[in-house]
Amino acid sequence: MIGRLYELVIDCPDPRALAAFYQELTGLDELFADEGWVTLGRGSEVRVAFQRADDYRPPRWPDPAYPQHMHLDIFVTDIEAAVEQVTKLGARSLGAGGEGYRVYADPAGHPFCLCRDDPRAP
Repeated sequence: MIGRLYELVIDCPDPRALAAFYQELTGLDELFADEGWVTLGRGSEVRVAFQRADDYRPPRWPDPAYPQHMHLDIFVTDIEAAVEQVTKLGARSLGAGGEGYRVYADPAGHPFCLCRDDPRAP
């Protein structure tokens, strides 16, 4: 195991509105919210987060010209070691990230983030 699934992140034009929909649908608790991000979850279960995408174009299932807008956040204890391991598995860097996270694409091109495992994270 390289890391543990932390949350599924969904791009959307209005994080608060979409989170409210899923909160009502699933009964999950709001764990964190700001202008561009809302996280729902419960205890140590996998979380669902909603992030603002200013140029959002909704998906049209199953039209590949309008693909899905989600990515996985994977918590790892050592980002550099995880980078080496996922690269060997066929992932490629998308050249983005910041302090505590790196953005990669899986072999099919789906983005995911390797995030420093921080128990204080929202």
